[in-house]
Amino acid sequence: MADGSNGDSFPEIVELNVGGVFYTTSLSTLIKEDNSLLGQIFTGKAKNYLAKDSKGKYFIDRDGVLFRYILDYLRNQKLVLPENFHEKDRLKSEAEHFLLPGMVKCITSQPATNNKTPNGPIVNSVSNSKSTTDPSSKAGVITLGYRGTFAFGRDGLADVKFRKLTRILVSGKVSLCREVFGESLNESRDPDRGSIDRYTSRFFLKHTFMEQAFDLLFENGYELKGCCGTGTNGAGELKPGMDSEENRWQHYNEFIFYRH
Repeated sequence: MADGSNGDSFPEIVELNVGGVFYTTSLSTLIKEDNSLLGQIFTGKAKNYLAKDSKGKYFIDRDGVLFRYILDYLRNQKLVLPENFHEKDRLKSEAEHFLLPGMVKCITSQPATNNKTPNGPIVNSVSNSKSTTDPSSKAGVITLGYRGTFAFGRDGLADVKFRKLTRILVSGKVSLCREVFGESLNESRDPDRGSIDRYTSRFFLKHTFMEQAFDLLFENGYELKGCCGTGTNGAGELKPGMDSEENRWQHYNEFIFYRH
């Protein structure tokens, strides 16, 4: 066990809270590169970085989603990114923060094409099969859904911004969703962000403008094939204390888009 800056020893299995995302990894992985920031933290050399959250996990105030690639690099000593990875600049910034020059070099030296190492894995790959705006790209279905209501001002008067959407949900094949929505796609709630050939219903958009989502789908050759929705107050009778005007107008809609 490595000695911590507070006099305690670090366990062989370390639980981390990185920006609100939880990880469990081995101490040997964290200290694999002695000169990295993590190596300094978990050998007790960097004394100002140690903090714990309310559950006793070591807290690191960085991007929790991208941290998975930091751990993967430390484990394997090579960089393997999913197809159509759109956050290379942000990942480079994270690698620089954690003092991983080898990882920074991997990120900056690879062109945005399908490149394979001698051992075969795709390294920092971006699909070059067809343009993302080419309507003849791979066929598939993407479903958008949202739960919404209407905002009301005083005395029941509708506010200027009357349509209220809490979140636009995206379901479909991972590679197609990334192709269409790019940087506006939020994958933070997706439990498995490795494979691109799987399907997911855990994506959502970083904005709440349905028309913006529709425009991106149309630009990528998708057509609206069907839609459905509940009536207002579709959940039935409201509980006491929740019978506000906005709750009475709650509804859920889904839109199915298909590309041939």
